[in-house]
Parts: sequence; structure tokens; C-alpha cells
Amino acid sequence: MSDIELALVLGVWVLFVAVVLTRWTYGPLSRRFGHMRAVYFNRKIIHVLAGGVVAVLVPFFSSWVVPTAAALAIALFLYIPHKMGRLLWWFQDPDNMYEVSFAVMWAVVVALSWGVLGDWRLGVVPALFMAVGDSATGVVRNLLFKRRTKHWAGNIAMAAVSVPIGWYYLGVAGALAGLLASAVERFEFPPIDDNVIVPATSFLFLLLARTAFPL
Repeated sequence: MSDIELALVLGVWVLFVAVVLTRWTYGPLSRRFGHMRAVYFNRKIIHVLAGGVVAVLVPFFSSWVVPTAAALAIALFLYIPHKMGRLLWWFQDPDNMYEVSFAVMWAVVVALSWGVLGDWRLGVVPALFMAVGDSATGVVRNLLFKRRTKHWAGNIAMAAVSVPIGWYYLGVAGALAGLLASAVERFEFPPIDDNVIVPATSFLFLLLARTAFPL
């Protein structure tokens, strides 16, 4: 399968998750938790099943170009409803565009790690921290506090997911990056959100670790 064909297949999958699957899950989630909590649960579903699944499959591409371009296309797709005032209401929040920064940062870390440094792992691991680790954070906080908020309980949940991911791909350095990502997720500096802070911080840490010893 060529890179274009793989990107088309994964693009259809991402659109299915964002446009079809989470519209289905919105109904039962909203009935149990209310609109805004359902929106944030749906965002985490998209994080894992779209951003996370595609990140795991990045090594099946022959280069960084197509997955990066596809992620930027998804970012544009997510931005247009905000710009036009016609939100995909079952997962988009009128108060922020964090799902857009998610897609942009996914593209950035993959491009920098593979296109510039020649090691896709340095981008895939931060992308997985953002997609899967941060989803554990959001689910725990949503269940405990019934709203989007910051609390260390979520960071502990994120570490429980991110440390093994980091260890699997990059050993000790990856596990430490997972701990760091889980800690910095606690902080936001609007308009810079955790979808920027988590992958940027963990990517920079892995870059420094790579200069110190082989990964």
C-alpha cells in the first residue's frame, strides 16, 4: 500500500470517528452526563481512536510527508466549523479550538522527528502522550469532578498510561518523558493549551536525551 493509499484509508477512519461514531456516542453520553461532559468524553474518544491509532501506524508510511500533510488537512477541517460558526456540536467547544491545536501539534512533532531528525519515535511518543495519556486524564477528571478541570488525580492516571508507552518505544528516556508530560499537563497558559505543552515538552526532553545517549 502506498503512502497516499494508507493516508486515504486512515483519513476515512478519522472522519468516521469524528463525524459518525462520536455523533452516535453523544446521545447516550449526553443523557447520562449532560451536553458539555458528553462533548469532552467524545473529544477523548477522538484523541484515542483517531490521533492515537494513526500515531501507532506512522511507521507504516515510507516518509513523514504524507502523514504530516494529512494531519494539517485534518486541522483545517476542524478549524473551518469554528471560523464559519457551524460547530460539530457533539465534540467541538465554542470556547476553544483545542482539537485544532491537537492536529497541528501532531503534524509538527512527526515532521520534526522524522523529517528533520530521522527518528519517527521522537514524534510518535509525544503524539501518543497527547492522544492516549491525556485522554486518561480527561476521563478521570470528568468522572470525578463532572467538568473540565485540572487536578493531580488526572495526572496520575496520565502517568499510568504514558510511562509504559514511553518505555515501550524508547526505554528509560521514554518513560521519563512520559512522567514529564504527565506533570506539565497540569498547567495551561491560554491560549496555549495542554495539546501544545504536552507534546512540545516531551519532544524537547527526548531531543535532549538523544544528544546525551543513544535511544
